[in-house]
Amino acid sequence: MINLSFILPVLLLSMTLWGQKPAEIGIISDNDLWTSPVSDHYYTNGIEIFYRYLGTRQTEKLAKNVTEFRIGQYMYNPQSPDAESINYHDRPFAGYLFAEAGINKFYFNEDVLKLNLQAGVVGPESMADKFQKLIHDTFGYDPVRGWQYQIQTTYALQANVLYSTKIFANTFKEKVDVHLQGDFNIGTILMGASVGPMVRISLKSALLPIYNSALHGAALNHDPEVYKVQKELFLYLNPSLNYQKYDATIEGSMFDDLSPVTFNLLPFRFNAEAGVKYRNNHWNHSYSFNYRGKELSNNVIEGYFYGSIVIGYLFY
Repeated sequence: MINLSFILPVLLLSMTLWGQKPAEIGIISDNDLWTSPVSDHYYTNGIEIFYRYLGTRQTEKLAKNVTEFRIGQYMYNPQSPDAESINYHDRPFAGYLFAEAGINKFYFNEDVLKLNLQAGVVGPESMADKFQKLIHDTFGYDPVRGWQYQIQTTYALQANVLYSTKIFANTFKEKVDVHLQGDFNIGTILMGASVGPMVRISLKSALLPIYNSALHGAALNHDPEVYKVQKELFLYLNPSLNYQKYDATIEGSMFDDLSPVTFNLLPFRFNAEAGVKYRNNHWNHSYSFNYRGKELSNNVIEGYFYGSIVIGYLFY
């Protein structure tokens, strides 16, 4: 499963990278250290590599059709990475390794529809414990203890749908716009939904329409000259209410009870993301601060935050 999750997508990317233009390749790094030098718990690290390319079909309503592939790994720790004793586990150790393919549709009325499928594994096969040990050994951080109690093998088959529509279109125009966004997950790892507003605030020129913006990955264009004139610098805010029905990284597999440490979920949480995006010519960058409300039921765990850095390169 490990080989299929990583090797096949990498081969696919290498074969299509030079054959499809315009295209974008990039990396996403999530880490609680990007917000605080002393924070190292809960969702402690995530790494993703993505590749997207622009399709050729356009209709009267559809502005762009973007196909996207990702590979990634997420890792989760309890309150302290030094948790040799099971009594210190207020959240399970867990790792998630996955490959993803998706279709992103951008409409002229600035609606967005994203459909994604994931396959992968939660458990020792994710190699999160080995990757975290490598990071801590390389940069001289304290050793991590407690991975022997991690969530056990759970194979992933996930579907995700994101839909966004513009609201208050006649009130907010050039410098500010507001969108209502819903995000839905179903599968063997996550089942839940989030809904909330997405607000863009321009820091430079007028906002680009969503179908040309980097906000949801629509910066690609068939005309190379467009990249010389389309530049973006904007803030974005996305508070949301999340309902979580199931999370295998906290509850363990829905098919067995082999994981030594699991907890019951708190179904309703408040989440929020605030960030800045900058795009100029070939380069596409962003940074965001992410807050996640209390996820599970015990007397120790609390809400947490992490930072996310995205670096993308546009081919045209």
